[in-house]
Amino acid sequence: MNILLIGSGGREHALAWKMKQSPRCSNLFIAPGNAGTAEVGKNINIDINDFPSLGKFCITENIGLVLVGPEGPLVNGIRDYFEADSTLNKILFVGPGANGAQLEGSKDFSKQFMERHNIPTASSQTFTDQELLAAKAYIQNHPLPIVLKADGLAAGKGVIIAESISEAEKALDDILATKKFGDAGAKVVIEQFLKGIEMSSFVLTDGKDYVILPEAKDYKRIGEKDTGLNTGGMGAVSPVPFAEGEFMRKVEERVIIPTIQGLNKDNIPYIGFVFIGLMNMDGEPYVIEYNARLGDPETEVVIPRIASDLVDILVLAGEKKLKGARIELHQKTATTIVLVAGGYPEEYEKGDVISHINDTENVLVFHAGTKIDANNQLVTNGGRVLTVTAFGESIEEAIQTSNKAAEVIQWKNKYFRRDIGLDLLALNKN
Repeated sequence: MNILLIGSGGREHALAWKMKQSPRCSNLFIAPGNAGTAEVGKNINIDINDFPSLGKFCITENIGLVLVGPEGPLVNGIRDYFEADSTLNKILFVGPGANGAQLEGSKDFSKQFMERHNIPTASSQTFTDQELLAAKAYIQNHPLPIVLKADGLAAGKGVIIAESISEAEKALDDILATKKFGDAGAKVVIEQFLKGIEMSSFVLTDGKDYVILPEAKDYKRIGEKDTGLNTGGMGAVSPVPFAEGEFMRKVEERVIIPTIQGLNKDNIPYIGFVFIGLMNMDGEPYVIEYNARLGDPETEVVIPRIASDLVDILVLAGEKKLKGARIELHQKTATTIVLVAGGYPEEYEKGDVISHINDTENVLVFHAGTKIDANNQLVTNGGRVLTVTAFGESIEEAIQTSNKAAEVIQWKNKYFRRDIGLDLLALNKN
């Protein structure tokens, strides 16, 4: 089977690395890919939102399976484009249509969905960019901290946790007035702050049945001890110590099943991944957000922990035959650390030469923002540049291996957090 994977980040490198191991994978193409994906498949220079060119490529190369990595094409309707074309609609396709992708594409849509289907989540209210004054009035008596979310896609950076009313007012101005996040700020969701421990649950569904993938905990803030600006993600750990037994039973019964059933009740066909961002509040799960795809960098710990053939599972989903499917897991702990360009998530440089990747030991290095330059050198090409994944018998062992490798890799102004997973170690000791 020839497979097309759409995307160019660390998530896509991890997916490509895993799919290439399947005996069912004849040829693997990645559009547009990065320097890492080029090592396991063939990169294709097609923009992820150029649906006509992607469609023509699928016909030319006899593609049997399409997997969409990032959220942008899903929200923009790539599945709908393929389904509307008689030459493309027989291709197995993993990723929801635009309607289902609104779970991620609109915070307001997802909040209404959760409320409609009695899925536990924080209380909230939505305001448009025409209601800035009303939004400011609303927050005056709101308990602190206050969570403010740009409604649309903002690359993981459109969430502000305001510790004061003045900070919340500035966030409202940034989102609704000055449009710091562009069109994503046409609306803002103002939300109750949930205090607890975050984690992410991942489900692959064919619209009716589902399989639960390994869970993970990621780390969004740029600074150690979860300080500073939000990013797309600075690291992740899987499994999560508290995500077992009774807690995961509650997640499945109160969140996963109502989500799949809710999509059916709302007549929203959905074949693909559902990422569920959760808060564990004293043993009770609350949904923070949905994503319509796998997370990044969570994919870099979730996918390596899957022992099963990933292509087999994806084909079953595409064929709507997931009923009874099982996923076998490696039992070791996986940790990943994201190496970023200095200045990220704000201004940063590209084109810095990366060295000593091949000097790392006992890790998987997944490329995110990389490319090969005109001098045939590996250089930085994004804010998040590489992720370093390690296995261990414990969180502590895996973290030590990841950190050691992260120290070895070099480029100008490289930065990474050295405290990924340490909060879970402290939790275990308690």
